[in-house]
Amino acid sequence: MGVSKLDVLYRRFLLTKLFIQGWGKPDDLRRLFEFRKMIGNREKCQQLVPKDYPIFIDKVEEQADCKIMDGHFVSPLDHYLPGIMPVESVNARFQFIIPKEWKSRYRPVCVHLAGTGDHFYWRRRTLMARPMIKEACIGSLLLENPYYGHRKPKDQMRSSLRNVSDLFVMGGALVLESAALLHWLERGGYGPLGMTGISMGGHMASLAATNWPKPIPLVPCLSWSTASGVFTTGVLSKAVNWRELEKQYATETVYEEIIRLLEYCGMDSFKMGQDFVKNSSSSLDKWEHFDFTTEMHELNVKREVLKTATVTQFSPDTTVFNASTQELLLQDTSHRRCQTHRMPLTNTSNISSSVKHEPLKREKRKSSLERESILFMKGVMDECTHMGNFSVPVDPSLIIVVQAKEDAYVPRGGVRSLNEIWPGCEIRYLEGGHISAYLFKQGLFRQAIYDAFERFLQKYSI
Repeated sequence: MGVSKLDVLYRRFLLTKLFIQGWGKPDDLRRLFEFRKMIGNREKCQQLVPKDYPIFIDKVEEQADCKIMDGHFVSPLDHYLPGIMPVESVNARFQFIIPKEWKSRYRPVCVHLAGTGDHFYWRRRTLMARPMIKEACIGSLLLENPYYGHRKPKDQMRSSLRNVSDLFVMGGALVLESAALLHWLERGGYGPLGMTGISMGGHMASLAATNWPKPIPLVPCLSWSTASGVFTTGVLSKAVNWRELEKQYATETVYEEIIRLLEYCGMDSFKMGQDFVKNSSSSLDKWEHFDFTTEMHELNVKREVLKTATVTQFSPDTTVFNASTQELLLQDTSHRRCQTHRMPLTNTSNISSSVKHEPLKREKRKSSLERESILFMKGVMDECTHMGNFSVPVDPSLIIVVQAKEDAYVPRGGVRSLNEIWPGCEIRYLEGGHISAYLFKQGLFRQAIYDAFERFLQKYSI
């Protein structure tokens, strides 16, 4: 299946860059990776947000067809990782939209998380919440993402997150904030409760639903099992400020320690590694027949090699491999966690210092650094966003995934399928790409929500 030309064309018109300040503070990355281990386990995560977590309503507005409430609360993430969120993002804000009259004894509510560029509430309220009241009498709670809308840092340009770590802060915050809101809705007598979102919002909704200790309808639209492909092989990867990321990665030795914190080295890192090698430059052609499953190697990048005239040898016949590529490509497919050992570095004394070879050496070093930065991005993204790193939702049969067949923003190649991670979930494929589905298939997204809620009512009593 090819990719949507509309997706590619639309991306070309967007000139803003992502991650202009780089990876983020190394200490923030360390803290986030440790915290991911907590929220990746449902039993541990549900202890983080008490059922009576304080939430406040600031405004109530009666309209012809619905009642709209605006509220706020302090993000629970600020209690566990103080100082990691921008001050503007600490207070979570939401809009709660419910019918003026419920048509049955149930009061169903779906929590909607925002996709990329979805600031404030207008888009979700107009395209999803109001039609859902009219069509199915389902209420909606619209939560603002950190870094968006009222929660956007003053020095952030539009939706362009400044650091890679900002995306992980956003995800951690939304997991805990969604739990707080679901508890609040339960206390208010609402139910059944569900989660949804489009694009990045669908992925964040999936992360949040993995930590809810009860069966919950979940409808992630235009998202997949990990965000790593979005920023490494999807069209959005062209908006990433790779120059700054490569510079920091090459010069900051602290990333060696961060690499050791990465836990997810499972099957799809292997799959993507093979795809990456097969589609990369000819300098990697010799890797194609290498048995990547035979050994696990430690990712321990030696920046002195990149800073000197070292030429990394990419050959399956040599005992020397580029260290960054080892960790993310060489997998033990029978395990989901890394087992590592060291390998010797290239003997730099064998590298010719001839001036005439310097341009070729510089080009090779540049190519090596580009690949290492991409693979490091793959590693950190999988660590914090891969569904395989989180608990399986209580009842996967209540999950309906809606995907576009030709999505160029959310590549599905080289990673595990969601129905492999969540056995029993349903995946519905739409014709076209990411942009056309968002513009013209909102009705199908809503229908999937209605179907998921109906399944819940058929299986469970509330």
